[in-house]
Amino acid sequence: MSAYRDEDPRIHGIRTKIRVVPNFPQPGIMFQDITTLLLDPKAFKDTIDLFVERYKGKNISVVAGEKGIEARGFIFGPPIALAIGAKFVPLRKPRKLPGEVISEKYILEYGSDCLEMHVGAIKPHERALVVDDLIATGGTLRAAMNLLERVGAEVIECACVIELPDLKGRERLNDKPLFVLVEYQ
Repeated sequence: MSAYRDEDPRIHGIRTKIRVVPNFPQPGIMFQDITTLLLDPKAFKDTIDLFVERYKGKNISVVAGEKGIEARGFIFGPPIALAIGAKFVPLRKPRKLPGEVISEKYILEYGSDCLEMHVGAIKPHERALVVDDLIATGGTLRAAMNLLERVGAEVIECACVIELPDLKGRERLNDKPLFVLVEYQ
């Protein structure tokens, strides 16, 4: 499901604030830069508000934020978690979290990586929302879901600001609901 299909008037403002950077971080990649969205307080607030409106009252106890592309997914998770009364659990690259962790390797559109999560951060049967800025091939979201499900959490939905549907990342989510704000072809 996508908010852009519902034609919420805020979506246009969000879409216009996302800059596309060709050939970054390597040739052939059309990088979706959300830093320009963050420069506009109204567009940034609208982004958070759209997610909060969707998840408020859904009995979600955990928002897990990914840091697959160093900090971009982290930007949206904490404010959503605070607004819906859930805890925020960071999912980080290897050796970024102190203490005991579990990890999950995954394939990216242009390489491979690994996510880690603190042992004990999530209890069995907690209802979790996975938040990231973008879904491309779906590897990062799939790895996040695997981590959460391995410790017994119930992943309710994944939420992203941007989807690149041509890369078919949604297919890797095994029919888990995905909510996105904007699509780029």
